[in-house]
Amino acid sequence: MLTPNLYETDFYAWTKEQVSLLRNHQWDKIDLFNVIEEIEALGRKERQELRNRLAILLGHLLKWQFQPQKRTNSWFGTIREQRIQIKLLLEDSPSLKSCLDEVFLAAYEIGLALAIKETQLGEQVFPEASPYTLEQTLNPKFLTNILQDPFAPGEGSDLAE
Repeated sequence: MLTPNLYETDFYAWTKEQVSLLRNHQWDKIDLFNVIEEIEALGRKERQELRNRLAILLGHLLKWQFQPQKRTNSWFGTIREQRIQIKLLLEDSPSLKSCLDEVFLAAYEIGLALAIKETQLGEQVFPEASPYTLEQTLNPKFLTNILQDPFAPGEGSDLAE
């Protein structure tokens, strides 16, 4: 039976040890297998954070659109904050932009579930696919257009402004 290593018994101490080994170029002592695993996990976490922030944003946009009588400053604040956080995340990790379309599809499913749960409206009330494009979702001016009913024909229906 193998003796548990530091990675398994004290993760924080393991990270400190690995940093020290890397800084001192002690390549032969590095726990390469687990370092690789942790770096891959960091990448997944960035992608998951993008998906989760988009999901919260989409869920609140749905609530804002489909329950106008219950709009609050809190909803508005959440929409604004998520847009800012997504913008900052994409600035910090620009390569995440390459997976935005894929992440957006999954985020809508999660956002839809959030909207159904929090509004207690039936699933049939909401569109199966996102009624918003990615560009609309991230556009800080888009919320203003929702106030004017983005689905009404005529003035104010150009959501990409």
